[in-house]
Amino acid sequence: MNNSHSTRSVYVYNKTRETFIATQAVVADGYFSRLIGLLGRTKRWAHLGAGLWIVPSRGVHTIGMLFAIDLVFLNKEKEVVHVEEIVRPFRISRVSLKAASVLELPPHTIYRTGTQVGDRLEIASSRAPRPVAVQGNVNSVAK
Repeated sequence: MNNSHSTRSVYVYNKTRETFIATQAVVADGYFSRLIGLLGRTKRWAHLGAGLWIVPSRGVHTIGMLFAIDLVFLNKEKEVVHVEEIVRPFRISRVSLKAASVLELPPHTIYRTGTQVGDRLEIASSRAPRPVAVQGNVNSVAK
């Protein structure tokens, strides 16, 4: 488990529906980042493209939150195993034993993207690869 304080940004792409679910999702994979989650955030966080990917997680709560969220539960293969739309503050989600992680998204994201159980998602770093000078090829890209 990663307990670093750096935040990694990823994009979430629904390969089944061919649409982006989030373009600026933050990874919460450390003890403190998973514990805090979206607590203290305001509705301003809930803009198009935002998200929080909690890894590992089988369920979440919205106790102490100030706005509703959509939830997408994923298994280890990043297949959607459960969705919950417009989960209001001070609620507890269902616990999914099939889930390995949970995406917290702005309300209406599930509806807008058409995301459903069984969809396959791609989650990858949203940082662009850095150009690197390689002998003989100045335009090579680091991986």
